[in-house]
Amino acid sequence: MFKHRTMILANSILAITSLISMGAYALENVINETTSTLNDQQSVAVTIYNGDLALVKDTRKVQLNAGINALALRDVSAQIRPETALLRSINAPGSLNLLEQNFDFDLLTPAKLLEKYVGKTVGLIKTNPATGAETVEQATVLSANNGVVLKVGNRIETGVSTNRIVYDNVPANLRDRPTLVTQINNKGATDQTVELSYLTGGLGWKADYVAELNSKENMLDLSGWVTLTNSSGAAYKNAKLQLVAGDVNRVQQSPRAFPMQTRKVEMMADAAAPMAEESLLEYHLYTLDRPTTIAENQTKQVALLSASGVPVRKELVLRGADYYYQGQYGEIGSKMKVGVFIEFDNKEAAKLGIPLPKGVLRVYKKDSAGNAQFVGEDNIDHTPKNETVRLKLGESFDVTVDKKQTDFKLLPRPSKGNNLYESAFELTLKNAKKEKVIVTVQEPISGDWKIISENKMHTKVNSHLAEWKIEIPAEDKVTLIYRAQVKY
Repeated sequence: MFKHRTMILANSILAITSLISMGAYALENVINETTSTLNDQQSVAVTIYNGDLALVKDTRKVQLNAGINALALRDVSAQIRPETALLRSINAPGSLNLLEQNFDFDLLTPAKLLEKYVGKTVGLIKTNPATGAETVEQATVLSANNGVVLKVGNRIETGVSTNRIVYDNVPANLRDRPTLVTQINNKGATDQTVELSYLTGGLGWKADYVAELNSKENMLDLSGWVTLTNSSGAAYKNAKLQLVAGDVNRVQQSPRAFPMQTRKVEMMADAAAPMAEESLLEYHLYTLDRPTTIAENQTKQVALLSASGVPVRKELVLRGADYYYQGQYGEIGSKMKVGVFIEFDNKEAAKLGIPLPKGVLRVYKKDSAGNAQFVGEDNIDHTPKNETVRLKLGESFDVTVDKKQTDFKLLPRPSKGNNLYESAFELTLKNAKKEKVIVTVQEPISGDWKIISENKMHTKVNSHLAEWKIEIPAEDKVTLIYRAQVKY
């Protein structure tokens, strides 16, 4: 019986193999494609923009026939924008005429294969429960929606495992990898070096910065990193990497649906020489000075910049609001928090002086034991050379303010259509530190305003802002009193 079962199984496998071979032979002769993989790749360059956009330039060596060719370029980005694809010959410019191109992103899976065979005939492997012998029956796929429905002879079967179904071939537009299929007319040599360039999503970058304050809080060391993320569905080996910082205008299009894939993100760090920077139109271009591999489903970091001993200024700021100049409020706030800010100049004299891409800047400071502790972070925008970077790190624990309105008057209108208000305020600024501090009090005041009395001199920063610099001795307090007149 064992010998009989073995012979039946061998005959079934032979029949299945024959079906698959015949289908593959027929498919090959119908399509007659020239397939190019990453093994043909000579070089690849990737330029990544802000906002999920990248330009890929993929150079490959291919063997073409004279005349019409179907060239299937495998391992392109799964998020390629096919309408942006451009294929050209490097060694024989003008010898290739592009007639047609198709992007096949319907990837080969058991479910997709079954879906493509709805209404077609497949082989169904059946096992005899008594003998264990396997045979192949013909069946028609009626449905592949939430399961499989087959017609086998005069009966309908469901609940069939997809690994018991045999297919005679793989449909032409079902690929195991994202593939751009081009139909081209080759009027040149059979050995061609071609460059495929295209725009794609799925590649992004952002800048991250780490700063360490010195003990006196008047200098910092700054490092910049670029974090690259690749979820495009392709790998870029030994790529020439460039990054564009700036807001490039793009036409908004409806997103194309892609098959969902499980992504495993791998973190990699690549610390080396900082990236070179240059202007590009109204943007800035950063170039890595060596090739780097951007693997599929990977996040990696490369060094952007490094600077030591950058002069920094720390400022404690209390900022008010303009609403309480038009009404009576009494107590405005008790133990109000004072913001902690630092700023530095992006200048060569400050040991910087290169355009800084937008990103998050995290600040650390060493404690008494010499351990670096995190003290705050903030976003910075694209910052040109010679501009100032200003960060809010948090709020002071030891410096607080009590604020109240001590008087409010609605004065007679000086002219028709205007209201005139007069408000008096008292701010008690407290310092629990063992050293003196200076607090900048900023009061935004809308309308036509003036300070008519004060116990400490203010500065009119602009038409909407009054500012006081208040020095508070160690473990002491200072009171700021002022009266403002506002016309609306």
